[in-house]
Amino acid sequence: MVDMTWIQALILGCVEGITEFLPISSTAHLILTSHVLGIGQTEFMKSFEIIIQLGAILAVVVLYWRELMNMEVIKRLIVAFVPTGILGVLFYNVIKTYLMNSDAVILMALFLGGLFLVLFEKWHVEKNDVISDISAISYKKCLVIGIFQSIAMIPGISRSAATIIGGLALGFKRETIVAFSFLLAVPTMIAATGFDLIKNASSFSSSQSVVLAIGFVTAFVTAILGIKFFLAYIRKHSFATFGIYRMIIAMVFFALFFI
Repeated sequence: MVDMTWIQALILGCVEGITEFLPISSTAHLILTSHVLGIGQTEFMKSFEIIIQLGAILAVVVLYWRELMNMEVIKRLIVAFVPTGILGVLFYNVIKTYLMNSDAVILMALFLGGLFLVLFEKWHVEKNDVISDISAISYKKCLVIGIFQSIAMIPGISRSAATIIGGLALGFKRETIVAFSFLLAVPTMIAATGFDLIKNASSFSSSQSVVLAIGFVTAFVTAILGIKFFLAYIRKHSFATFGIYRMIIAMVFFALFFI
């Protein structure tokens, strides 16, 4: 039985690619969009939401392949990945079975994360001695960023938002922590997708594999556009606009689901 049509897969692929690297939670947007499209949160749908992230990750590999060939950068990414890697294995079933099924949790995380972004930008002042070179980041700070990222295992928080806020709080230049966040997505999403594939790949039908492929390719193309937009945006703007957007979306869907 096919859980979605190719058109729905195309739409969800676009949503994933556009939102994956913005601090607005791609997972929340995929789940909310699936509600709008009338797609239930089946086991296949949960796997689809995880697996098409590989398409977005491929966009990072294409755009940042030079950085990914730098051993100093790779070592720092490994250290930053450790907290999420450990906690992801420990809480995989809880996240997929309970948290991803809770609209209340997702909308609350979306709203509170947005509020935190707005308040953080209001009070945060970038210092003159900011860290601007990924290779110069201490391993201790990489580990702290990894801990921030692990918070985003709660759907609706946003991996991008968590790592960016953590990096800014630690004294990173905006462009530097955004790039590090992009790169950190590579091992994180590969691990998450690989873990899900090991558990569920054998259960996918040929029709489901087709819609997965459509979502993957669409996510890859739109992620390249999303990354370029985000890099251009942060040169002139703060993240507060994304926070306001998150709160508005959360309130709209809360009204639709619970009022």
